[in-house]
Amino acid sequence: MNRLSLAAILAVTASGIAAFGGLAPVAAAPVPFPEPPREMAQPHGNAVAVVAGGCFWGMEGVYEHVKGVKSVTAGYAGGTAATANYGDVSSETTGHAEAVRITYDPAVVSYGQLLKVFFAVAHDPTQVEGQYPDSGHSYRSAIFAQTPAQRAEAVTYIAALGAAHTFSRPIATRLENGQFYPAEAYHQGYLRHNPNAAYIAHFDMPKLAALHDRLPELWHS
Repeated sequence: MNRLSLAAILAVTASGIAAFGGLAPVAAAPVPFPEPPREMAQPHGNAVAVVAGGCFWGMEGVYEHVKGVKSVTAGYAGGTAATANYGDVSSETTGHAEAVRITYDPAVVSYGQLLKVFFAVAHDPTQVEGQYPDSGHSYRSAIFAQTPAQRAEAVTYIAALGAAHTFSRPIATRLENGQFYPAEAYHQGYLRHNPNAAYIAHFDMPKLAALHDRLPELWHS
């Protein structure tokens, strides 16, 4: 998978901020950010995680720059196959969330570290039923655990973030069940293919810059 250079990310971020006349929003959290729980059992071979946090373009772009991530697919989770398409999901009646499926090497990056990226930089987990300019149930914050161990780790980490008062507002992230369905081809790699789009430049590129600055140990250029 082709990744954007840090210089390109910073340049596009600057242009997006200038175009919108202000600093782009990124989930605010103190440093150091609480560490995730240790893995209960490290899977053998590649593993899969599914998370949702607003528009899947930015979520996909962030995880493409996390070390140990093999691939990221934009899609829909939490609804049925019959309505897993952009037109139906955008009606906000299908129950889906815009989500990403992350295939990763657990010997390089843990599920807990993927959760740390999710909460620290990939989106604002305190927003309810939306992210920034996008409002609706399909833009909710949710974790679709793929195993009982993942669910247990997510529950533990959310509790730890709450106990540490990491955020000034309650965490709105939901723990859900549901199948993942890949989105249409034109959504895949959207950030990489359209880095200068106004929405991407203002709302998503700052997340990549935050990943590099806040979690350099997980950054992959």
